[in-house]
Amino acid sequence: MSQKLTTAVMPLNNRRAANAILVALLLPAAAFGQTAFTWQQIQERFVARNPTLKAAQLNIDESRAAEITAFLRPNPDFNIGADGFQVSRNEGIWRPLSGVVETPSISYLHERRHKRELRRDQAKQSTSITESTYLDQERGLVFNLRNAFVQTLLAKAVLQNAKENLEYWDRELDVNRTRLKAGDIAQVDLDRLELQRVQFESDFETAMVNLRTAKIQLLMLLNDRTPIEKFDVVGPFDFSEGLRPLEEFRNMALEARPDLKVASKNVELAKITYKLAVANGSTDPTFSVWYSHNSSFANPFANQTMGGSIDIPLRIFDRNQGEKARTKIDIGLNERLRDAAEAQVFNDVDSAYWTLIQAGNLLRPYKARYLKLASDTRDRISFSYQNGASSLLDYLDAEKANRDTRLAYLNLIGSYLTAAAQMNMAVGREVLP
Repeated sequence: MSQKLTTAVMPLNNRRAANAILVALLLPAAAFGQTAFTWQQIQERFVARNPTLKAAQLNIDESRAAEITAFLRPNPDFNIGADGFQVSRNEGIWRPLSGVVETPSISYLHERRHKRELRRDQAKQSTSITESTYLDQERGLVFNLRNAFVQTLLAKAVLQNAKENLEYWDRELDVNRTRLKAGDIAQVDLDRLELQRVQFESDFETAMVNLRTAKIQLLMLLNDRTPIEKFDVVGPFDFSEGLRPLEEFRNMALEARPDLKVASKNVELAKITYKLAVANGSTDPTFSVWYSHNSSFANPFANQTMGGSIDIPLRIFDRNQGEKARTKIDIGLNERLRDAAEAQVFNDVDSAYWTLIQAGNLLRPYKARYLKLASDTRDRISFSYQNGASSLLDYLDAEKANRDTRLAYLNLIGSYLTAAAQMNMAVGREVLP
């Protein structure tokens, strides 16, 4: 029975080994046709191709066009009137058009209290707010892009780790098959080792799917239709020491955060709007001149005359009181919103900073001790198991501990790089690589 089981298992082992070799050979072949992009190149392609950013840029163009409308002068009015039409006979004579006099006139509304200039300033401030809003939208989208980039690097590292684990386990299986032939281990022990390979295969396939998913997400943000087999990214996948003090990050955020700039500019816009509301409460005179081919009442010899008038609305009731009160309140409202935005900046920076500190504190012992300790422990117990001093269960536990330790280390680096991207977003510009 043992001979039959050995005969059944050996072809299966050979097929698995052949599949692993085939996968290992295909990965370099697929990577040969890939184009690898750095973070800087990804960011440049994103700004040039992302449709959401392109649509937001059009908002700036629309706001600049509104500046032209805001600074337009009022057009003069032209009017022509006719007087002297005879409607009935007088002493039997009816000449309806002989006494008609045409009187053309031109009038112009003069805006006082710098209304036009205030409308221009209001439109320019609105454009400045739109530009800062665009930068804030770009800040959020770049964070999503950086997060997708980090997830792709993490998926690549996990895939490479799974591939190395699979290759290592195949080497171990080869050694133990030799031991089985020599009679050092029982067939059931080799079968348990063969079954353990399923976990390595599962890790490899899962890592492959995760890498494809991360690339798909990144290509979607880039609005790129490149096949994922021909797309790749490269970049450092590690953490860095020497973090700046928290106060420096806070100061940089106060200078660079576009949403804080939007809040501050909204205060200035509210002040301009209040000034415009006050100016709109003033009366605007209308100047008019006209020409008439008709004799003057005071001078019968002056049959070609000109006249003029000034129309001034009587400001008995101020119809703009409510708008003045509303815009004045709006100044205080936007000042409170600016304070809230500043508090949010500090919250974002502090949260990202302490997340980085925590990730760094966890990564240092892994890099300095735990990775090597897990690998050395596995190798020692493997050697001990091969010489009969340790049980198979001890060996499998040591292998699992090493695999879990390496995977945890890679995930911690991914968390650190995500926290670095969060810090860049909190500051408003790239301050960490």
